[in-house]
Amino acid sequence: MKKPQRKPGDGANRATPGQVRVIGGRWRGTKLPVADIEGLRPTSDRVRETLFNWLVAAVPGARVLDLFAGSGALGLEALSRGAGSAVLVERDGTQARTLLEATRRLPGGEAATVVQADAVAWLAGQPRHGFDIAFVDPPFAADAWDAVLAALVPVVTADGWLYVEAPADARVAIPAGWGLHREGRTREVRYALYRRLAAPGGDAADTLHGDAAAPDGRPTQVADE
Repeated sequence: MKKPQRKPGDGANRATPGQVRVIGGRWRGTKLPVADIEGLRPTSDRVRETLFNWLVAAVPGARVLDLFAGSGALGLEALSRGAGSAVLVERDGTQARTLLEATRRLPGGEAATVVQADAVAWLAGQPRHGFDIAFVDPPFAADAWDAVLAALVPVVTADGWLYVEAPADARVAIPAGWGLHREGRTREVRYALYRRLAAPGGDAADTLHGDAAAPDGRPTQVADE
């Protein structure tokens, strides 16, 4: 979860420097530390609230994967709202230790597993279909979406969910076999939730860019900040 240059007027719903809060569930209001690390950008409160409204029926009991965990805001938000377990993968050693300390302070925080590793290398060693929901929000400057999404596909269940966050003007190719469920936009980012299709591989790859409609015909949701 990453931090681009701040632009005038884009302060609404941003985390306080040095911390981000859990916004729902049993840990609501809990503050999580945000280290001053290049590329670290916690997903805003407004975007997280929208995302978890989309996932409200899927989160309880789910096995969650938070790649590029950063502050842990997505993975810990999921646990707070009833997910069964969460693996938080963070490459930076200092931030990984900060995450581990945070989970140890939370009642029930043992449901979170913190892994210090490169996301793509770690994914290569994981069993198939181990996660129900995956969050993908890499540092924007790394341009890591293609490699990560390709490595991620095998570890998500046949009816799993995939959340992708990217710069508003980026084109991110989503692997075949995923259908767009909902998407939104802020001044800085475009974010989208995908559902794995019943017959993976039978559809052309989608792209996280431009206007799109959900596969069920419902309008997508766009939230400006």
